[in-house]
Amino acid sequence: MLRRLALTAAASLAALTAAAPAATAAGGSFPLPLPLPLLSGDDARTRLTVTVSGSGDPAAEGVFELECGPTGGSHPAAQPACDRLEELAREGAAPFAPVSRGAMCTQQFGGPATARVTGTWRGRSIDTVFARSNGCEISRWNNLRPVLPNVR
Repeated sequence: MLRRLALTAAASLAALTAAAPAATAAGGSFPLPLPLPLLSGDDARTRLTVTVSGSGDPAAEGVFELECGPTGGSHPAAQPACDRLEELAREGAAPFAPVSRGAMCTQQFGGPATARVTGTWRGRSIDTVFARSNGCEISRWNNLRPVLPNVR
């Protein structure tokens, strides 16, 4: 609980520090007030359902539940997966965002594996699909390991 409060405080301070100069420049001499969402209780929890198919690895196939804060569920690597999601959150990453439309991606095929991830991550609703259809999608998948399985 104390760790969560410290992380929330650090994120709030970083948001204020980054936004205050821009708000001051845009609106005069006083910065605009910013709503700061504090993650508490169920809002801070992660509850995801990961459905993997086409990986060629029977151990990686199926539907897995992942819960973080506290760690639980049927995910085969729950603690490392929660650790990775926490690391991505500290970096300010958006691991469930799709590849941008204008991205230049290598035309390589990483295999037929697909994964659908649904649920809640840090209070945000998630419903996205991962594939290995080109270089950008392969990178997106690999960035989310071990939430997603290591496939070739």
